[in-house]
Amino acid sequence: MASLTLLAPFLVLLAGSAAAKSCTDFIIPVDILSRQGLFKKVPLETNLDVTAFAQELLRNGQNYTATLLEDYQTLKGSYKISAKFCHPEGGIGESVVQLLSHGIGFDKAYWDLPYNDYSNSYTDAALKEGYSVLAIDRLGIGMSSHGDPFNEIQAQAEVEALNAVTTKLRKGEVPEIGHSFAKVIHVGHSFGSIQSLWLSALYPNNTDGLVLTGWAATGDFTSVFWAGWNMHSARLNQPLRFGNASSSGLLNTYSAWKAGDALIKGIQMVLNKLGVGLSPDTIWEDIATTEVSNLIRGYNETTTPLDYASGYVSWSDFTANQFCFLHKGHYDLGLGLFSEANKQPMTVGEALTIGSFPQRSSFSGPVLVFTGREDLPFCGGDCLATGTNATSIPAGAKALFPKATPFEAYIQPDTAHGINAHYNATGAYQVINSWLGAHGLGA
Repeated sequence: MASLTLLAPFLVLLAGSAAAKSCTDFIIPVDILSRQGLFKKVPLETNLDVTAFAQELLRNGQNYTATLLEDYQTLKGSYKISAKFCHPEGGIGESVVQLLSHGIGFDKAYWDLPYNDYSNSYTDAALKEGYSVLAIDRLGIGMSSHGDPFNEIQAQAEVEALNAVTTKLRKGEVPEIGHSFAKVIHVGHSFGSIQSLWLSALYPNNTDGLVLTGWAATGDFTSVFWAGWNMHSARLNQPLRFGNASSSGLLNTYSAWKAGDALIKGIQMVLNKLGVGLSPDTIWEDIATTEVSNLIRGYNETTTPLDYASGYVSWSDFTANQFCFLHKGHYDLGLGLFSEANKQPMTVGEALTIGSFPQRSSFSGPVLVFTGREDLPFCGGDCLATGTNATSIPAGAKALFPKATPFEAYIQPDTAHGINAHYNATGAYQVINSWLGAHGLGA
């Protein structure tokens, strides 16, 4: 039975860890040079503006990227990449490191989820195999440098930032780590997988192995994904977290909503007086699975608002979250709600450039594509429904890696796009790290 107690994970970042590890958070400065698009800006101040942008993005027969593209530019600048480095408690393995890149809607915490004592932590699974890991907030997201959402934070710029971090790891130029690594394995999820592929195409000698999770080479289902998002302005979706909580009026407006249990009881009391008998379960559905949840239970207590500009967008609510990322009945509802509370936006510049990744990589090392069978954005809900003799939709990515040795596509059952939120996530972690060890990339 649904209960508001399931909202409690929204706020809880458990202090303990199921695995013995040592972790440090820090900033990595990077300099990037990126050749990328110069787009005409369109209004994105309101949710209706953002909806209009989504309509144009999905309009049949139109390439909205080409419509808005005015010219090309060379972006040059210095940026900060927020990172979390973890190594086994016994010490840093100096030879191999996994560099983890999250997908759209997440930040670096995707790889080390604190929910339920880190029971779904990919980081912990990698550390148990002896790896050190570095998880980053992609450029423009989370605690990394933000920027102009049209003409600065685009896919190409993020790839250049990822490459710069990779080079620093190899050269031992991250003072907080104090070691150089002979091998860097790029592990990505979704957009992070696209960027890892992109890096391998531009800089094939700067990666030693690719694990591309939540990804396939096809873009046939992109419009379904974007439509399911029900795209909103991030700063309006979670105004005190994504916006700027310095507005005392806004803070006062939502401060009375912070006690979720009390809110449920108060609503029920009022409805009972009006003769409307709604159960706690019904009220829970009205709150937790709608955008109302984005305005209560802790978002008003954000101590460091992320202050995203107009042009940073997010999906609307938890129902959109499930549609795009989760397989009902096969994920922890509490973890799903936690993910909704801690979600991250994307930029419209990313939306316009995400499909520009190279269609061929000369990388000759090991490549594993790991995708949930019920993945929506890359498989339309069934990665085995190929309509051809191919073993799976992700297996078609082999054409992008003609020199990869080996290439393998693995399909995880009962798993949708947000792999790490599902009950069998730890099984996925075991498959990935065992595969790495079996192909010359063990810690």
